[in-house]
Amino acid sequence: MLVAFSISPAVTDDSGGVSEAVAAAVRMVRESGLPHETNAMFTNVEGEWDEVMAVLKQAVDVVAARSPRVSLVLKADIRAGHHDQLAYKVKRIEEHLDSNPSPGRPGPSHP
Repeated sequence: MLVAFSISPAVTDDSGGVSEAVAAAVRMVRESGLPHETNAMFTNVEGEWDEVMAVLKQAVDVVAARSPRVSLVLKADIRAGHHDQLAYKVKRIEEHLDSNPSPGRPGPSHP
């Protein structure tokens, strides 16, 4: 299972704002031991259903400790028997880009 999620306090005081609460949630994801990555819009985490959902609940709890209202957006790719999709999906896109360069874009150089 691969999940992309975005979490944020919906109400903040000015002491740490949104970024402090988000950082606390990301820290918890990193400490989970599950494969993950964070970008400007989402945190992606990969694992079995129960593992990932437990991490999401903990992330919500961490943010809820800082705000009485939490916003959570998630998208899940649930595909039994597939692992390492966090890296594999990107690899497949890169392979297509390398094998089918767009006009004006050079392809890979081969010695």
